[in-house]
Amino acid sequence: MRVTRKTTAAAASAAVLSLLLTGCGIGSAESFEPSVRSHEQVTVFTWWASGVEKRGLDKLAEVFEEQHPGIEFVNDGLMGGGGSSTSKDHLQSRLETQDPPDVFVAHAGAELHDYIRDEYIQDLTPLYEEFGLKEAFPQDLIERLSTDDGKIYSVPSNIHRANLLWVNPSVLERNGLETSGEYDDLDDFIADLETLKQAGIEAPLSVGTTWPQVHLLETTLLADLGPTAYSGLWSGSTAWSDLRVTTALGHYESLMSYTNPDRNDLEWDAASEMVIQGDSAFNIMGDWALAAYDTEGKTYGEDYEAVPAPGTAGTFDFLADSFTMSAHILDEDSAKAWLQTVSSKEGQVEFNKIKGSIPARTDIDASKFSEYQKTAITSFGEDTIVSSVTHGAAVPVAQLSVITDAVRAFNDGSTDIATFQAALAASADA
Repeated sequence: MRVTRKTTAAAASAAVLSLLLTGCGIGSAESFEPSVRSHEQVTVFTWWASGVEKRGLDKLAEVFEEQHPGIEFVNDGLMGGGGSSTSKDHLQSRLETQDPPDVFVAHAGAELHDYIRDEYIQDLTPLYEEFGLKEAFPQDLIERLSTDDGKIYSVPSNIHRANLLWVNPSVLERNGLETSGEYDDLDDFIADLETLKQAGIEAPLSVGTTWPQVHLLETTLLADLGPTAYSGLWSGSTAWSDLRVTTALGHYESLMSYTNPDRNDLEWDAASEMVIQGDSAFNIMGDWALAAYDTEGKTYGEDYEAVPAPGTAGTFDFLADSFTMSAHILDEDSAKAWLQTVSSKEGQVEFNKIKGSIPARTDIDASKFSEYQKTAITSFGEDTIVSSVTHGAAVPVAQLSVITDAVRAFNDGSTDIATFQAALAASADA
């Protein structure tokens, strides 16, 4: 058996207690009591190292320690933020060297495929029955969490919406433009970007470094292909040679021409700050950006708008931060306790009020959330749902890596649209 950093003595004690107390187990989602066989700690790996993400994790840990006072939460994560390649590479190294954290965060969906294949994480389907999650989570979400054989390997702490346009209405008003930020298609959006550019705004559309640039491509493809054909790019039913893809890449090239020259040096939150300060009119980013506006004391519907990205109204581009349980760990009871808190009503409400996302559970009181979050709860229940590429829901890590390299080369001016399209097509082979 592979083990983590637990001592041999602890392992022996756990084995003896396991034999003596085989009747102890996981209780219901709302009445769970930690098993006396549990270790005294649960080690949790995330990339939530600063800002709103760290505050959300701290709040979730606070709820955990209230629900399970006999178990200490240990933040076993790494600086990096936003699922960065550095933190993921560090996690991968730990998994390969048989030093896993008890639980770790990953994006629900295709991002988990490699972990499942390599047997680094455990099947959590029994916990869904134990905690009543198949009733608490919407069926659309259950289907997106399930593998082809019907197993579920993670517990989502939230649901994020990726296809949002963040708008500074004051910038638009000063330049004679309609202030809602709602656009039926990309051509109308690009026309307003040109108006702002001609008015002297250097970067009407702000964007950050590589992954936000991939994120922008994702919403552009969604706008021009629509939800069915967009999803087909990842399932194989839509050909990358489709003329709609060519049109989308042309639109993407135009959009990038209206962005800030220092984009490769900015993180996503700095690009959001450009809209908050009025240096840019627009930013396309997921709803984790909400906290930046709240922190600055901005009022939704007055100081800023958050609306579907141009051409994507009626579609919810989905991703979820989701917790897995590592294989071959000694303290499964403590790990299960953490997953219970993550999936509980209190855990989901308290975490998401800070994070800007919405709970995965449907049995929560929507009045506890911000005005934007209420719109997201409604949208997730009514709109067509698609899976995010940039954030791990639609494609495995290897395919996203090829897409990222293609985006980087295109935006650096190393390739033209035809070469870009061919490189994206080749990503399917990854």
